[in-house]
Amino acid sequence: MIAFVQGPVAAIAGGVAVVEVGGVGMAVLCTPTTLAGLRVGEPVRLATSLVVREDSLTLFGFADDDERATFEVLQAAPGVGPKLAQAMLGVHSPEALRVAVASGDEKALIAVPGIGKAKAAKLLLEYKDKLGAPHGTVPAQKPVASGPAPWHEQLHAALVGLGYAPREADDAVAAVAPEAESQSAPDVGVLLRLALRGLNKAR
Repeated sequence: MIAFVQGPVAAIAGGVAVVEVGGVGMAVLCTPTTLAGLRVGEPVRLATSLVVREDSLTLFGFADDDERATFEVLQAAPGVGPKLAQAMLGVHSPEALRVAVASGDEKALIAVPGIGKAKAAKLLLEYKDKLGAPHGTVPAQKPVASGPAPWHEQLHAALVGLGYAPREADDAVAAVAPEAESQSAPDVGVLLRLALRGLNKAR
């Protein structure tokens, strides 16, 4: 198991951060919020979880150990793979997920792309005794950190990281541009939800 990677950030693109570790570039898939807090050339320490498949080895990265532990619990549920678990953490913080499960908040889970009402109800039951009680020390809403890239680059990278084609991501960014331009400081988290809503309607 690779518990964490530490070193300078060599590149950030397409939902992936490349961290230089001992002269080797480690490609780490991260949520948009985690990516937004990274800067190329600056050192970083990411908690990681290695997902092994027959045809691939994929390293997922997280801002802290709580995110990683939550990711591993989330993907252990039937029908939840690593990409959906990562999407859940892209929309909600670990504490927000604990609060949602503890309170039976289906709407919070439905806000995640790929989760409908029926699946949300099943996941609330599945996670009830696994995520644990809310800590009460972390804000339920996950703040979007200010990052080095403009909002449109962050949003495009987030969409590609969630599996959308670059052309689809381009169209989604263009669709939410008026909303972004109406804000003095565009909130990438809000724009991501708007973009995903539009993409889901188009499919």
